Amino acid sequence: MRQHRVDSLLLAQPGFVEYLLAVIRVVHGVTASFPGFILLWLLTDSLNEINHIYFGFLLFFGVLSVLVFQALGVYSEEIFSNLLRFRIMLFAWTSAFCLLLFMHQALELFRYISLPFLAFWFAFSLAAFGIERLLLLAIFRYLIKRGHFLQVAVIVGGTENGVRLAQYLQRGQDIRSGLLGFIDDRIGRMPETLAGLPVIGNSDQLEQMIRDERVTQVLVALPWSAENRIGQIVRDLSRLPVNVLLVPDMVAFRHAHNRIASVGGLPMFNVSQIPLSGWSPLIKRLEDLLLSGLAIIAVLPLMLVIALAIKFDSPGPVLFRQKRYGYNNRLIEVFKFRSMFHHQSDANAERQTTRNDDRVTRVGRFIRKTSLDELPQLFNVLLGSMSMVGPRPHATATKAAGVLFEEAVEQYSARHRVKPGITGLAQVNGYRGETDTLEKIEKRVEYDLEYIESWSVWFDLYILFRTIPALLFTREAY
Repeated sequence: MRQHRVDSLLLAQPGFVEYLLAVIRVVHGVTASFPGFILLWLLTDSLNEINHIYFGFLLFFGVLSVLVFQALGVYSEEIFSNLLRFRIMLFAWTSAFCLLLFMHQALELFRYISLPFLAFWFAFSLAAFGIERLLLLAIFRYLIKRGHFLQVAVIVGGTENGVRLAQYLQRGQDIRSGLLGFIDDRIGRMPETLAGLPVIGNSDQLEQMIRDERVTQVLVALPWSAENRIGQIVRDLSRLPVNVLLVPDMVAFRHAHNRIASVGGLPMFNVSQIPLSGWSPLIKRLEDLLLSGLAIIAVLPLMLVIALAIKFDSPGPVLFRQKRYGYNNRLIEVFKFRSMFHHQSDANAERQTTRNDDRVTRVGRFIRKTSLDELPQLFNVLLGSMSMVGPRPHATATKAAGVLFEEAVEQYSARHRVKPGITGLAQVNGYRGETDTLEKIEKRVEYDLEYIESWSVWFDLYILFRTIPALLFTREAY
């Protein structure tokens, strides 16, 4: 990945972040109250009839909204990240607007506004908050391209850990930190570049760069076994006007997925935790019940047509039942429309279906291609053994390149920490159908684990939204 040139300390000047956050707070306050001023103007016959007290109420509500946003973490450091943050803005604005509804209903402070106009106010401001976030991200991207960052950083230590850190920061680069290069006292024995960044000097040169105000952040990436050397660097740099951070073991950091837990007041890396904890299982179950119920009502006529077509096309039952691995590696019975000749069915999937497979019926070929054979799994979701979105369940004997899935991928069983799904992140990214190579099952597992770590209702809806085009344009299912 190309590293943008870091050549300016404009954003790193003291107070810049505070000024920027102050501007953002003002913009948010105006956005929260502006529709109220518009409605006040439109819903009165003349300017002379406007009650100036309402102006004070509206200004007070703008300030109150900003205070709610502050309390809910809208102005945390993540505001400078690449995240869209739509969810936190929806939650924060809804919380602030509930106070407005209280003032409207209980205190009768906004009697001139009816409930339909209040709904307009909520929607207008919510859309404006989203547009403002997108504009802010566009500004950040522009500044990054020009080499402007809140912190201009160097990495002390051209070590394996330092290289991992550089790669990590470059992959997810945002306005918070721009890397200038590496500092290492073995300058004569080091290559000119590491991870696409120059090796720019030793400790003496670093001190001069700090005094010249060309560096504001130092990331010490030496091995933690070099305790004496780290201590010396920290003592030397603590005398200079610079932020100094000790870099953790990036291997542990990668496994921790950026999560820090506190045990008895001691911070620790949380490398694995139960997914969907707290209210999440209940929310996901309610989501499954609602979506599967609506889907069954919508596609029931189509399912009846498919059932009749299967019955007329070849002898045998309409449904095919297969044992597959579900939550916590438990065996579940998965329903599908039968797509093969009944006497050639493969209950354990010891032989994967291939292109032009002679076991597949005429109707079966069509419903497999379009994934209509999966529709009965809506009843699996309704009964609770599956979810609408999750890792796809595999039969017990499924193999990739002749190797059982659980033997091919070390982390394969980690997929079973949640219920399997009708569709999943791997499927909408093109990994569905035959898994004839180890790489395909590895990518599937990679996407499945990413889904488990990143689950949210919004993520589920995003995957469901992408499922239809993924089915229409895939060539992998047959």
